[in-house]
Amino acid sequence: MLPPTKKRKINPLLLKVIFISVAIHLLAALILGSITIYKFVVPSEAQFEEPPVVEQEEPPPPVKVQIKPQQPKQQQAQRLTMRPVANIAVANVDVNLPNMEQNFTVSTGLGGMGGGSLLGGTRGNIGMGLSDVSVFGLKSRAERILFVIDANRQMITDKKGGLNSYKIIKDEITDMVGNLSAGTLFNVMLQDRTKMMLFKPQLVSAGSEVHQQLIQWINPINASATNVGLEGNRLAKKPQLKTLPDEEVHKILPHGWRGNETCFITQVALEQNVDAIFFITGYHRGFETVLAPANERMIAEWQRKIAKRDYIEQLAKHKAEIAQMQARVKAEMTRIDAERKKKGQPPRILDQRHGVYSNANELGLKWKTNHPGHGPGHQQVKDRDVSKYFRKLIDKLYEDHDKPVPSVNVVLFLAGDEAFGDAAKKQLDQYVRFFRGKNRVIRGEDEISSARSSKSTNN
Repeated sequence: MLPPTKKRKINPLLLKVIFISVAIHLLAALILGSITIYKFVVPSEAQFEEPPVVEQEEPPPPVKVQIKPQQPKQQQAQRLTMRPVANIAVANVDVNLPNMEQNFTVSTGLGGMGGGSLLGGTRGNIGMGLSDVSVFGLKSRAERILFVIDANRQMITDKKGGLNSYKIIKDEITDMVGNLSAGTLFNVMLQDRTKMMLFKPQLVSAGSEVHQQLIQWINPINASATNVGLEGNRLAKKPQLKTLPDEEVHKILPHGWRGNETCFITQVALEQNVDAIFFITGYHRGFETVLAPANERMIAEWQRKIAKRDYIEQLAKHKAEIAQMQARVKAEMTRIDAERKKKGQPPRILDQRHGVYSNANELGLKWKTNHPGHGPGHQQVKDRDVSKYFRKLIDKLYEDHDKPVPSVNVVLFLAGDEAFGDAAKKQLDQYVRFFRGKNRVIRGEDEISSARSSKSTNN
């Protein structure tokens, strides 16, 4: 059996030492903890610095930046060369597109003057102002349209129906403008040889108000036999051609010969920035023959001719007859107008292009002594140079800016028996084919009345 264990007693002195040591450590921990909390936990009072002085500056002036949407560039089609085959009239081929909710136009390339080359590539655009246009049966679809109306007195000659026929022409154009879609841009140009007068300074949006303004503006033109064409109209002026001024053809066009006048008015119309042009005219032979002034050799020959005795004597006899011819013309017109008055018809109007010479020729009056010659003649510009010039013009105005090339359409208004042979018709066909347009020849008052088509065109 194990002896019982004897309990040991704790030394009282050691117990005091332990208690004192624990108390000292607790006190030290309390002091150190308070210092730590004060130093790191309790934030010191925030100090603020005075901000630097800021100089006041005037704001820059406002700058307005106009961002124009870029038109998508189309890949230019390769130029093709074709030879005419038999009598295929490519210019008169029309493509009827089905009606679609989204309006669009597609402009094809140009055909050369001789029915050969095609110029430029295709162009396409989608616009809200597209309109179907029909003028005396010639149709197009466009959103920027120019109507060019010949106001020359040849448009109201007796065999063409006189003032009544011209009123039909004015009604056709004003009716077409009245039927254009809202947003379609248009303008009307009156032309008398190389003198022009625009309805508005620039293209204007179609609408009922501007339609009424057009009617009031155009009604006085060729409304009476005493106020013909743009003769004496102070607002009618000969414009300056703006494009390609350094080209030789450009310098020649303002000279007033028939072919030059056709090319002159064509360039003026193209410079209006449109996509469809309609000419209504009493004379058109296409580009015809463009003439340049006489050269030095021709002038020298002319000087020798007018110095000869036979020329001088013939010219003197002819000049003495001019007054007699003027009296004969006046007497014949008095007789004609008296007969017309009995029938309730307006006075007859003669073509005054060459004054008494035009009048005598139109009335069938013969000279006893013809004029020996009016000048040294002219130089003929080659057709290929005229064609090349208009290709450059199209590139400058439209192709270089990715704009659709405008179609040029011609309504030729002739008298019932007016001569217009195959050669003249071929020239007109080549002209409209060059600008991918169409043409129509209308003769006399009865035919022009039945040819109207704008009133039934809806947009």
